[in-house]
Amino acid sequence: MAMLTEIATLEEKYIELCKKHGTVPNTSILSAFFEAEDKKSRNQRCVMNLLVDRVMYDDFHPILELCSEMNASEVEGIDLSVRSSCSLEDQYVLSLIRSVDQKLRLVDVHGCFGTTFWRDVFSQGLSCEVLNVRSLHFRKLNIAGEFTQLHTLILDSNRVTGFGESCFSAMPNLSFLSMCDTVVSDLWTASAALLKLPSLEVLRFQIWICCSESSSTPLKPQSSTDENMFDESNSRIEADFSGVFEQMDPDLTLEETLSMDDLNAEVFMREKVRKGKMPDQTNDLGDVGLKYISTKASPICSKKHYRIYMINSLPKLKVLDNLAIRKSDRDRATETYSENFEHLPYKRKSKESVVRVLEKRETRSSKWKSQSSYTRSLCAARMGSSAWPLLHSIPSFSRVQDEGRSLSPRQFEYHPLDPSLMVYGTLDGEVVIAGSANGSLKLYDIQKASSTLNATTHTASGSVTFDDFDQLTSVHVNSTDKLFLASGYSKDVALYDIGSGTRLQVFANMHQEHINVVKFSNHSPSIFATSSFDKDVKLWDLRQDPSQPCYTASSNKGNVMVCFSPDDRYLLTSAVDNEVRQLLTVDGRLHLNFDIVPTGSSMNYTRSYYMNGNDYIISGSCDESMVRVCCAQTGRRLRDVSLEWNGSEFSMMFVQSLRGDPFRDFNMSVLATYTRPSSVSEIVKVNMLAPRDNIEEQSCGLHCYPSNSMGG
Repeated sequence: MAMLTEIATLEEKYIELCKKHGTVPNTSILSAFFEAEDKKSRNQRCVMNLLVDRVMYDDFHPILELCSEMNASEVEGIDLSVRSSCSLEDQYVLSLIRSVDQKLRLVDVHGCFGTTFWRDVFSQGLSCEVLNVRSLHFRKLNIAGEFTQLHTLILDSNRVTGFGESCFSAMPNLSFLSMCDTVVSDLWTASAALLKLPSLEVLRFQIWICCSESSSTPLKPQSSTDENMFDESNSRIEADFSGVFEQMDPDLTLEETLSMDDLNAEVFMREKVRKGKMPDQTNDLGDVGLKYISTKASPICSKKHYRIYMINSLPKLKVLDNLAIRKSDRDRATETYSENFEHLPYKRKSKESVVRVLEKRETRSSKWKSQSSYTRSLCAARMGSSAWPLLHSIPSFSRVQDEGRSLSPRQFEYHPLDPSLMVYGTLDGEVVIAGSANGSLKLYDIQKASSTLNATTHTASGSVTFDDFDQLTSVHVNSTDKLFLASGYSKDVALYDIGSGTRLQVFANMHQEHINVVKFSNHSPSIFATSSFDKDVKLWDLRQDPSQPCYTASSNKGNVMVCFSPDDRYLLTSAVDNEVRQLLTVDGRLHLNFDIVPTGSSMNYTRSYYMNGNDYIISGSCDESMVRVCCAQTGRRLRDVSLEWNGSEFSMMFVQSLRGDPFRDFNMSVLATYTRPSSVSEIVKVNMLAPRDNIEEQSCGLHCYPSNSMGG
């Protein structure tokens, strides 16, 4: 066995290397040698701490050569830190890190390095045991490289919003992950990424601080089993890394940071932690005992039943947000999860592969009682294979040019019979039944308007002009294609005859404030509904006296829109800031309240539609970058679809409108605006059954025509 180079000898070699390169030895390196010798004399683990931010260009080459010598020395580990701005360029720092790869123990850096540096680190991996990264400029985290030795990962105070599909795929020994004070918000993609960590035991998206008047010391676990589990987790993480934890929160000791474990807590949420309203998490934590305050909370912590969802989704997790997970907590999580969430579509209990579903179909398994049963199981298998649905824009929308100007969509609809066609409208464009801001109404015949699918605008050829409706915002045709209704920034609704082109009647003062949307039912040509900011939704029948609605149903806030379920059994109402309810069409009684957490914004306009026939509803709001998918029969949440977009810059999209695809299960389209100020709105297709990296789905098979069909 080869002799290891002693630390004193290593120091001498470093001084010689400095002479060779004509530079003075770096004092921080000499101090590191002194500290290592001191640890050796006290029979402690011999670890050197390299402060890279104190390394200048003249120091680089001697230190680089020294690092190669360290791999065969008494030095047992190297801690590499960058705690302030670094004078070395990224490639020099990366070379130093790679040169000590065999002995690398801790990497403690902040995000002063560029994109290329982090992409190299995250894609190639490191051999360190602890990685602490602050101030990252990445919004989508995708650490896909091999980190086989890593057991502690600290990503606090970064602007990370979500995870890539390959993130955490090669971290077999990671047991502690902290992501406090990030911007992560999506339960589904977060849990899917975390499930790739087979050894994960401790997870933090926030820190619970004890504020009990009677005691400043957190309670220990009540059972010996819990205590052994907790002590084991602490001792493994603590090792020699207490300094790292102290940097994370100077107000907490390591014991306090890791040991706030009593779940019987009355929760007092600090308003400054998160803007807007937060759901009451008391039921998830317990209702008696100590008082805790949440600090450094990421937005994901504000999701309703966040703790329940995480405990149920991560069966090996032992500590969440400093609170130990006990058997009673898991039992409660299982029960609450089943009451509020659908694990898979159509109540499927466990994941099956698509291949397995197809095999059962080919062998004519008794499980398949109908084509519908097979289709539903196939949907569940495909959705269960990835938490990241495919998103892509419909190309012709954002790049349509009309006399040199770019047309930005304002509203859109699927063709009712042809799955390859979609119509959209702008504030000054026309096609199909369309209305525009100047009040004009026209009917277009697509067959006559264009003989090609590549046409971007249409002239008045093949159109019929109707009487104006002032300040028009919404039009809708009845089930026989003989009549349509128009509404706008007024309290009136107008009825038009499509065959003659005449306005038949104006129904005045149907609401106390202007009418946002008017909708005919899908099967009864005389039944229609209106929604208004006066907080009322009303059902009307053209065969009865138009001065009196069939009934009125009220919301707590102004109603943005209303629509009928495909079979007309229900009315889906959407009021400002996520007040989404389902009513019985027959008499307006409440059938379901989808109980979506409000943001507290009076400008958060919410719109909801049906998807997969009557099976699911989709709901989105203009101040939020996600679409909620809920079961229309139970109200349980199936999934939140986070609208993340990868272009040259990572950008979030906000929901202006949306529609479920009437021809494709678990497909929808979303009219989205972007955080980039220069961006125009565009229509994005979402396929929940295809993984985001499925490039074969990039062509959606939709042809688009400009129009102006507004209203929801």
